[in-house]
Amino acid sequence: MNMIKMLKKIVIKPEHTAQTGNNLDLESDQQRDDDLQFSHIINQFQNCSDIDHLHIEHLGMEIFYFCHLVDKQQLQAFINDIRHKDPSQLSVIAFHSELRAIKNNKDGVNEVLNGNALFSFNHQVFYLPVSSGEARAIQESETESIILGPHEAFVEAASINQSLIRKKVKSAHLKSICLSAGEITKTTITVMYLEDIAPQAELTELIKRIEAIETHGILDTNMLVQMIDEHPYSPFPQFLTTERPDVIASKLLAGKIIGIVDESPYVFCAPVSFFDFFQSVDDYSQRWITGTFIRLLRFFALAITISFTAIYVSVTTFHYEMIPQPLLPSLIQSRSKVPFPPLIEALFLELVIELLREAGARLPTKIGQTIGIVGGIVIGQAAVEAGITSNILIIAVAVSAIASFVIPNYTMSASIRIVRFSFILLAGFWGNIGLIFGLGVLIVHLSTLTTLKTPYLIPISPTFLTDWLDTIIRAPYQLIKERPTQVNTKNREYNKMKK
Repeated sequence: MNMIKMLKKIVIKPEHTAQTGNNLDLESDQQRDDDLQFSHIINQFQNCSDIDHLHIEHLGMEIFYFCHLVDKQQLQAFINDIRHKDPSQLSVIAFHSELRAIKNNKDGVNEVLNGNALFSFNHQVFYLPVSSGEARAIQESETESIILGPHEAFVEAASINQSLIRKKVKSAHLKSICLSAGEITKTTITVMYLEDIAPQAELTELIKRIEAIETHGILDTNMLVQMIDEHPYSPFPQFLTTERPDVIASKLLAGKIIGIVDESPYVFCAPVSFFDFFQSVDDYSQRWITGTFIRLLRFFALAITISFTAIYVSVTTFHYEMIPQPLLPSLIQSRSKVPFPPLIEALFLELVIELLREAGARLPTKIGQTIGIVGGIVIGQAAVEAGITSNILIIAVAVSAIASFVIPNYTMSASIRIVRFSFILLAGFWGNIGLIFGLGVLIVHLSTLTTLKTPYLIPISPTFLTDWLDTIIRAPYQLIKERPTQVNTKNREYNKMKK
C-alpha cells in the first residue's frame, strides 16, 4: 500500500482541526511560540478538502500539504527515510536534509500554497520543497506560426520558460529579479535583463510599476501589461507579448527587458516601438532581400487594411470624379440595386467579416476554417444577389481583411481593426477630408505615445537613420552593427564581423 495513504490513517490531533477563523489575512504576533505558529498556519486552510494533514505519532511529527500540488513520490521517499529514525535524530536530519526553516506565519502559508510540504516537530516548523512542477509539454506556437526557425513555444510554467530563455542566452550576465503581484493570487513575475546592456532607468521604472500594482489577482501576462502601460486609453499595445523563446532571446540581445508571469504562456518585452510589432522571425531566417521585401509588404498591408474600404466609401459618396471612366459603368450597375448608402453598406459587410473572424477563432480548428471559408462565400454571394451590397465593395472588404492577416502580431492586428472602422466612419461623413483628418490624428496619437518613457514611433519620430536598417528594412547582418537607439545603453555595439 502507498505510504502516503497509510499515514493518512494515523489519528490527527483534534486541537488542530477545531479552531475558528476564516480570514485570509495573517496576524502578526511576534511572541507566538513555534507550536502555536503551526496551528495558526493550519487554521488558514479550514474548509479545504484537498489538504492532507498527517501525523507520525512516534516521532511527534506533523505534515501538512495540498495533495495535488506536491510531488507525492518525492514526499514519500523523504518520509520513508525518516519514519524509522529515532526522535533524537530529527534535529540532525533537519540540518542535513532539504528541510528549510519557516520564519513566520506568512512564509508558512505561502510555502503550502506554492506546493511544498510543511513539517512540524520539536516545536519547530520547516518546509520541504516538493512542488510537483507539472506543466504542459513544449509545443509549437499556434498564434505565431513561422516557416523557418525554431518551432517551440513557452508554456504556463515560469521555470520552464526561464530554462528555454537561458538555453538560448548562455551568459552569466543574464540576470533575473523575482517580484510578486496580486493580494490573493500572489502571482510570481520574473524580470530578466542583460547586465551592463539593458537600460537601467527603464529597468527601475518597470520594477517600480510592477511593485505599485494593487489588485486581487493577475492571471495572465496580457493583464499585467495593461496595468503598467502609460496610455491605458490608447488602442495600441505598448508592450510586446510573444510565445516564442527565439523572439525573446533576440530582444534580450538587443538590450531590452523581458518579464515572465507564472501560469502564463506569454512573455512580455519592453521598451518597444510601433515597428517592433511588424517584425517576424522569418525576416531573419531568410536572405536580407527577401526579408526586406516581406517587411515592406507588411507596411503596405497596414495602409491597405486601414484605408481601402474607407476610400471606397469616400469615393462612392462624395468623389465620383476620382473613379476611372472605364470602371464607372460597372460600378454604377453594381450599386444600382443597393438601397443603402455606401457607409451603411460598408459597415454591414465589415461587421459580418468580424463576426466570421471571431466565430472561426472560437470554434475548433477544422470547423473554424470551414465556417470562415463557406460562410464568407455564401453570405457574400447571397448579399449581392439580394441587392444588399455591391460586388466591388465585397472585393474591397475582402482585400482589407486579408491585409490585416499579414500583420504578424495579433494584438496590433486587433488594434488596426478598430482604426479601420474609425476611418470608414470619417469617410462616410466627410469624404477625403475626413480621411486626411483621421490620418493626421492617427500620426499625432502615435507620436505622443511612449513605452517606459521612450518614444513609440522611434526611429521615425525622433529620426535615427541608422536604426532604419533593422526597422523599416532588414539590412544584411554586416550592416547592423549597433543596438536600437531606443535602448538607452552605453554598450551600443551589437554585431562585430571579423574581416
